[in-house]
Amino acid sequence: MKIWLEVFFVLLLVGVCLALITENRHPVKTLAWILLLVFVPGVGLVLYYLVGMNKRQRRLISSDKLAALKRFSVDQYDPACLTELSDMANLLWMTNKAVPLNGNDIRVYTSFDPMVRDMMEDLRYAKDHIHLEFYLFADDHIGTEIGNILIAKAQEGVKVRVQIDDAANIQRRKFYNRLKKYGVEVSSFLKIFVPFVSNDANFRNHRKLVVIDGRIGYCGGMNIADRYSKGIQCGKWRDTHFRVEGPAASELQTAFLVDWQFSTKQFVCDERYYPRCEPCGNVTMQVASSGPMDEWHVTMQGIIRIITQSHKYVYIESPYFIPNEPVMMALKNAALAGVDVRIIIPASGDRGALTTYASRSYVQDALNAGVRVYFYTGGYMHSKAIVSDDRVSTIGSTNIDVRSFEQNFEINAFFYDAGIAHRLRDAFLQDESESIEINQENWQSRRKWRRIAESFARLFSPLL
Repeated sequence: MKIWLEVFFVLLLVGVCLALITENRHPVKTLAWILLLVFVPGVGLVLYYLVGMNKRQRRLISSDKLAALKRFSVDQYDPACLTELSDMANLLWMTNKAVPLNGNDIRVYTSFDPMVRDMMEDLRYAKDHIHLEFYLFADDHIGTEIGNILIAKAQEGVKVRVQIDDAANIQRRKFYNRLKKYGVEVSSFLKIFVPFVSNDANFRNHRKLVVIDGRIGYCGGMNIADRYSKGIQCGKWRDTHFRVEGPAASELQTAFLVDWQFSTKQFVCDERYYPRCEPCGNVTMQVASSGPMDEWHVTMQGIIRIITQSHKYVYIESPYFIPNEPVMMALKNAALAGVDVRIIIPASGDRGALTTYASRSYVQDALNAGVRVYFYTGGYMHSKAIVSDDRVSTIGSTNIDVRSFEQNFEINAFFYDAGIAHRLRDAFLQDESESIEINQENWQSRRKWRRIAESFARLFSPLL
């Protein structure tokens, strides 16, 4: 029996190695996995099962079903809109079928309390349906207050659906069971029955969006939790979110319903969820989503396009700075070409020392190319916003890190509007005034043990 087990184990290793080779990944990544499997086969097989398997053969939804949902947005689409916009808009259309829609009214929020007040007011006035999707929907004071509103609306006959990332909320079963008891439909995305054992545990639904009656939407970097209002140990929580009223709410609706179909197997495609929205503003925008099952890294590609098309400036805020090679090269190329490239990241992290040190390991490369790097000291920087040249900007859930680009399910809105760009530029400059700029002299003077810790942490970048 023992020899047969050994033969099976060897055949399994060979099979995994062949699968890695035929997937045509980056040669360095493929070789690293093969070396791990050969020299530490037991550990290698477990890690491959948990974090290494290629998910790009799976799809959240079929092309036919996606087309059926997208037709509602296309019906509100002005063909001249795409022609008049930059080629980045065409990129998002080709890679994600992100429909550019004009006539939207946008409110930008740079703190949580005004956003949640507006959102709760909109929830209370909902007449037909409410769709919420959050990476984190906590059962604290704010979460409970919103939960009570959802229960009240469900009791009134409003259709209420809530979708959450299962791994991030696994300890809140009682809270969600209460919502279900009173008529709220709740679904967990990529359900994790045993934490850290499922090979889906490394993939997170990081999206944060709300759709109310198909006419109003919310999206950005804010989850539902008290700490977004009260702050954390290092100070206030600085984030960016937006409210949209108008045709583009239909694109947030589609993002929600695609995820809902994947997690529940219920395909919801009804005109009631896509009411005709007359123009109520003058902002043109696209909503693009991305994830590990998609053919393209859409939000990352959109971010790269913003950077590479910048002529005067590009300002970036992110809680983490762990860029992959394409994004880092785009940043360095822009800075070397004379573009004013600035990045604000937190002075203190929220996910432990490993992530903080990994972020720090990329600072020197950025500084060498002329990128200006700032550490935010006014609290905790969680904003995920980029603005360029007073013309294009993006707000969403995507961090400047490998996890967001390759492993998380993310969503971003891209705005082609000078007013939104000015709002985000001014917010960035205000944050810059509450930050410390890092220069070559003070960065190179840090202690040697910190440099070693940063280099060590960088090895784990794909997992952070």
